[in-house]
This record gives sequence, structure tokens and C-alpha cells, in this order.
Amino acid sequence: MFMGEYNHTIDPKGRLIIPAKFREALGNEFIVSRGMDGCLFVHCNEGWEEFQKKIEDLPVTVKQTRIFARYFFSGATEAELDKQGRILLPQNLREFAGLAKDVVLVGVGKRVEIWDKERYENSVSNVDMDEVTQAMIDLGLSI
Repeated sequence: MFMGEYNHTIDPKGRLIIPAKFREALGNEFIVSRGMDGCLFVHCNEGWEEFQKKIEDLPVTVKQTRIFARYFFSGATEAELDKQGRILLPQNLREFAGLAKDVVLVGVGKRVEIWDKERYENSVSNVDMDEVTQAMIDLGLSI
């Protein structure tokens, strides 16, 4: 399980250090894809295969299924750690998430999210937790 927040920077070549705690669970190779809310998702290979299988089990005859699959799979890339624990983020994914220099890597259970630092801080500070909590209760989550 991934948890915690880690601040890092992307170097001019587009390389990003993955925190040691995340490297342990991700392994040397993993998948980086477009995420939701303007961030990138990072999945270990096993988690990506589970996610891929769930999408593949959806009916391709439903337009939203095709759009959803296209969104995630067309922007996905295999990432490999170098000897310094860095990955190279492709330009298209950096542009998608607005990643220039300062980033936050956030552990979110089964995945890691990579955020532009300012976008992440704005996202977190503008949350109405009472509203979110009620939505979770409506989905059947009890605390």
C-alpha cells in the first residue's frame, strides 16, 4: 500500500526521483499514465494488469468504455528506474500534468500520484471534507 507525500523536483532532462519507500513496492519497472484531476498515476505492474483487465472486461460497444480505455492506455508508458532511483517522464505526460519543476508524489493506496506542487496544494486546500465524507457514506463507506 502506498501512502505519504514526498516533494521532489524534475530535472531539465525530465527525470524524477522516486522516493525509496515507493521504489520498494513498485519494483524496477512500472507504469505511468494519465491520471484524474490533472495528475499522473503510477501503478506497479501487477496493479496495472488488474486495472487493464477491469477495463478490458467492460463492453467495447459502450462509447464511454472506449473513451475511458483510450484516455488511460494511449498515455501510458513503461518506466524503469535508473541507478539513482529516477525515471524519465515523457514530455507528453509532463505537459498533461503541468509538471515543470516542483512536484509532489502522493501515495494513494494502490497507486502513486504525481502532481505539480502548486496544483496539488490548490486541490487539497479547496476540498470540502464534509461534502466528500457524505459522498463516501452514500457509497457505503463507514468510518
